[in-house]
Amino acid sequence: MRYRTSVCGLALAAGLGLGVAQASEWTLEKAAAPYAGTTVDVVFLLRPGYEAAEAMLPEFEEKTGIKVNIVKHPYENALGEQVRDFVAGGDFDIALIDLVWIGNFAENEWIVPIDKFTSNPDLLDPELDLEDFFPLVLNAFGGWGGTIYGLPFDNYSGLLFYNDCMLKEAGFDRPPETWQEVMDIYGPALTRDGRYAYALQSKRNETQSADSFARFLWPFGGSFLDENFRSNLLSPESQAGLNFRQELMKYMPEGIVSYDHAETVNALAQGDVAFITEWSAFYATLKNPETSKIADCLKIAPEPRGPAGRKPALGGFSLAVTTQADEKEQAAAWLFIQWITSKANALEYLERGGVPARQSVYQLPGIAEKYDFVPALVESWQDGVPEFRPRFAEWPEITEIVQEWGTKMMLGEVSVEEGARIIGEQMEAVLEEAGYYAGEKPLIQ
Repeated sequence: MRYRTSVCGLALAAGLGLGVAQASEWTLEKAAAPYAGTTVDVVFLLRPGYEAAEAMLPEFEEKTGIKVNIVKHPYENALGEQVRDFVAGGDFDIALIDLVWIGNFAENEWIVPIDKFTSNPDLLDPELDLEDFFPLVLNAFGGWGGTIYGLPFDNYSGLLFYNDCMLKEAGFDRPPETWQEVMDIYGPALTRDGRYAYALQSKRNETQSADSFARFLWPFGGSFLDENFRSNLLSPESQAGLNFRQELMKYMPEGIVSYDHAETVNALAQGDVAFITEWSAFYATLKNPETSKIADCLKIAPEPRGPAGRKPALGGFSLAVTTQADEKEQAAAWLFIQWITSKANALEYLERGGVPARQSVYQLPGIAEKYDFVPALVESWQDGVPEFRPRFAEWPEITEIVQEWGTKMMLGEVSVEEGARIIGEQMEAVLEEAGYYAGEKPLIQ
């Protein structure tokens, strides 16, 4: 993989560019001196990880004289705002890249490969240590086509959050380890007296396509596409997963198809359901007694395994330098990205509510005990599916198709098989128009 090559390049740059002695004298203040007074613009979301970074920002600005101008948007607006800015040659100097946007941003040449900065000893922090990032996360969030463009920032994994008190009342001394156990054992035992075993966020938007639909493809051995970029949704494995989801609805609250993340998290927090599979970012909400009635009963485990193993949802972002920024802005932007995602800052970022992708921070004494989601998170990042949602530029069109027909499946308006057939046909039409089948675009997702 490219990141392995890049690590060697970093060592070479540090050794040949400055010499070992001089490289050891590198400081952020010295590196930033030529760029003092520069302002860089970046989109931040309305989420805890961004609040954590914003709280840390004064230290960076004081040390460097670089101003970071944060433009806040809800997730739903972040892609459109950035795309419009890039097309117009606008102001954003740092790109905030969701896992599924990386192909779009890279293929349109809106972002700069990190090699431009890691090959410059004046800008390279000798402690960058790319190998300290979880390899899966670095490649999935920051890489495209063998090149690393961004560094992981605000990263998530799907985890099983559960009400241990509710499980113990039903006679369980552990959470479900497999989806089949959920169906056969936990579902029947925990669905009673107006309470339910499980809530699956399934509202018609990306929540339906990624958090609901995709969640039951991969653990059952299915996928959106086969190796030739043709629909794989009618394969026995994909059909098994989607039919399993349909049957599992009998252990979920009525109206589950209208549940977004907020409703799903609240259902667990209020004691209405026994467990949910949700993003690690919701840990703080569920652990806080002010927002959760089950804070003392909350426990976390990896998502259940399917016939194909444990394939948790993978989500999050990277930060990358934009091509539209001028040279000074690019350098200043890189220094901020390198700083906010650094090993040195990972602990503070974690303590303020962010989720860093640095392996070293989770190995510190006491971290797994203080943040009890850590063992499950670390396990989920050992192996996963970067293309949990295809990361190419056409995903925004395809997610519209999946969420429409995925919703109709759950509502019983169309059979699982028919819905999968329609999604496959429409998905392939999008890919054909984009040029994948004619060989105009590489089969990368």
